[in-house]
Amino acid sequence: MNFTVYAAAGAAIIILLLLVWIIRLEIVLRKLLKGKTGTLDDAISTLRGDIADLKKYSAESAKHFEVLDAKMKKTVSGNETVRFNPFKGDGSGGNQSFATALLNADGDGVIISSMYSRDHVSVFAKPVKKLSSDYELSAEERDALTKAKGSIL
Repeated sequence: MNFTVYAAAGAAIIILLLLVWIIRLEIVLRKLLKGKTGTLDDAISTLRGDIADLKKYSAESAKHFEVLDAKMKKTVSGNETVRFNPFKGDGSGGNQSFATALLNADGDGVIISSMYSRDHVSVFAKPVKKLSSDYELSAEERDALTKAKGSIL
């Protein structure tokens, strides 16, 4: 009989401790689900909306970057200028003459060259397609084209 009283008292204490523990967990769980600005469901719903917005922004950004990439391929990305003296023997002209190659990523562009002398200046422009020109290039123009080809991004 004495043992059954102690067993009943022990069981009652264990049940009481379990009830306190369950009540404490319930309070913590309610705080977690309630949150500071709304319920957990509200927070999850807000996060889903934010993720949808981010996916939309990511898709728009990818399209925008494709457009920018296409535009960048058309811009001048390789250029080089070679200065030279076309009249090496007689001393006129100095190194005032130049050949400048301006190329895009596809190797298209123009070579602009200038021949300077005391009497006059001549300027020439030769179109370039796929790193070559239909017009005959001088050694300086070929040199500028080769160097510009090396600097294409």
